[in-house]
Amino acid sequence: MRTILAALVISLFFILFFPVCLLLLLLRKFNRRLSSRISQFIVRNAFRSIMFPGGMKRIVVGLENIPKDTPVLYAANHKSMLDAALGYITLPNLTGFVAKKEIAKIPFLRLWMKNVNCLFLDRSDLRAGMKVILTCTDYINDGYSIFIAPEGTRSHDKEPLPFKDGSLKPAQKTGCPIVPVAITGTDELFENHLPWLRRTKVVIEYGKPIYLNELPLEVQKHPGAYVRKAVMEMLAGHEALRMQK
Repeated sequence: MRTILAALVISLFFILFFPVCLLLLLLRKFNRRLSSRISQFIVRNAFRSIMFPGGMKRIVVGLENIPKDTPVLYAANHKSMLDAALGYITLPNLTGFVAKKEIAKIPFLRLWMKNVNCLFLDRSDLRAGMKVILTCTDYINDGYSIFIAPEGTRSHDKEPLPFKDGSLKPAQKTGCPIVPVAITGTDELFENHLPWLRRTKVVIEYGKPIYLNELPLEVQKHPGAYVRKAVMEMLAGHEALRMQK
């Protein structure tokens, strides 16, 4: 029943809001920031509507760690295709996401993702990947935060895969802070029970911002391991959070 309700909500969203999406794409040509703000508001509430019948109870920790006066690079572990949805529900600032290029094949979803400044990454093309990273840098310079999964793909283990240093280049080039993000439980909501949704508690935790220029030079050269460690330290406490009523 949860899966059917969630699918119904998704279908209704795409049908009812398709004209709105087209209008926002037009507005984007004249006022990108206003278009992004309206689009993110709509998408955020659409995800909330999907998660509610899906049976997700979310626990959000550390929102006070997110700088309010500057764009940031969110660096999260990656467990599920629902990680981005959870991020959009909780993030306080205008934020684009880096997603795999396969998602761009879904027509209506692609249009909405364009409206909220998402970028599509071809993991098999190094040159195209670097172009996406450079575009992330431009977005941050324009005042938009970016949410990225430095592992490059979903991890099916308890510990995240190594974080790719190249994913953190936008922070190195712009000087913006990196906010480490730890996510637990999204795979138990969906991927572990395909094609059904299951009731579960999901934790998303935002760590204290990391300013690379304040770290030792060797860490600045290879920041992936440092940021991954910060994420793992947060993940270690998530089971206790999920056990709470």
